[in-house]
Amino acid sequence: MSRRRFHAPPGAFAPGGKAVTLAGEEARHLRDVLRLKRGEEVFVFDGEGREYRCVIEEARRDGAQLEVSEEVSPASPESPLDLTLATALLKGEKFDLVVQKATELGVARILPVMTKLADVRLRDEGDAIKRTARWQRIALEAAKQSGRARVPQINQPIAFARLIEDNFQDDFQDAPASFETSRLLFSERGGVGLLETMERWPDMPQGATALVGSEGGWTDEELASAHDAGWNIVTLGGRIMRAETAAIAITALLQHLLGDMK
Repeated sequence: MSRRRFHAPPGAFAPGGKAVTLAGEEARHLRDVLRLKRGEEVFVFDGEGREYRCVIEEARRDGAQLEVSEEVSPASPESPLDLTLATALLKGEKFDLVVQKATELGVARILPVMTKLADVRLRDEGDAIKRTARWQRIALEAAKQSGRARVPQINQPIAFARLIEDNFQDDFQDAPASFETSRLLFSERGGVGLLETMERWPDMPQGATALVGSEGGWTDEELASAHDAGWNIVTLGGRIMRAETAAIAITALLQHLLGDMK
C-alpha cells in the first residue's frame, strides 16, 4: 500500500521531535477525506528533506495530533544535482504545469523570470505574491504525490537583467553556501548543443541553473548580455517546442546527464 503522506513545516514539530501537529487543509484531508482514525499510521514530511512514520493520536477538522514513531527514508530520494529551473513567465496554466512537472523531476528550486518577450506582465507586487503562493502550493502537492520530502522553493519573479548579473542563489534559503554551478541559457539560436557544451567543462558540476525563455524566445540584446555575463548559450536541435514543453524536457535531460535519471 502506498504511503498516506502529509506535510507539516519544521515548526509544527514539538521540541524533541516526538510529536507533530497537522493544521488546516492537511488536517481536514486526514479526517474528512481519508477518514483516518486514532491509532492509524501515516507519514509526515517537513518539506526540507525529512520524513517520519507517525501514529494518529487525535484527529479534528482544524488540527490533528500525531505521535512521531521514527524518521524514515523518503519514498523518493533527492537528486544529487542541485538544479535551479529559471523560466520566463507563461500564460494561464502553462507555468502551473512547469512547476508541477519540474517538482516531480526533482528540481531544487524554481525561479520565475520577467523577460522582454514574456507572455505575462505582472500588475503589481501583490500580483507577484499571489502567483508565487499559488505556485508554491502546486509544488507542495506535486512533492506529496511524487514521494519527495523536499519541496522546491519558489521565489517571486525576478528581472532577467538581475538574474544574469547577480548571485541570485543568495535569495534562496535552501541554496548551499558554496557549490559548483553551471549556468545554461537555452535558445533556438546563437548557441551550441548540450553535449558539446558539457565537453568544454573541466569537471561535471554539482549544480546547474537552466534558463528557459517564453514562447517568443529571447531578444538579441538578452542573448548578448547573457553571453557577456558568462552564461552558456545552448540549443536543443531543430524541433520547435512550446515553452512549457522545453522547460520540462530540459529538466529531464539535465537530470539524465548530471543527476540520477540514468
